[in-house]
Amino acid sequence: MRPTAHIAILPKRFWTWLRAVSGDDAYDRYLEHWRQEHAGEGPPMSRRAFHRSRERERWDGIRRCC
Repeated sequence: MRPTAHIAILPKRFWTWLRAVSGDDAYDRYLEHWRQEHAGEGPPMSRRAFHRSRERERWDGIRRCC
């Protein structure tokens, strides 16, 4: 492999890492999981429905003292 080939893949690897740590790739990971585990159960959630579901999970049931 050329020495510059390693440098050329760094931006892609960084972008992949950044999407993973920020949660931006959550829908892509969901689709991959769905294809492997639930493919015969009907269509997957749309991107919009997936994000709404995640927001509901995150915010429903929050109890505050004030």
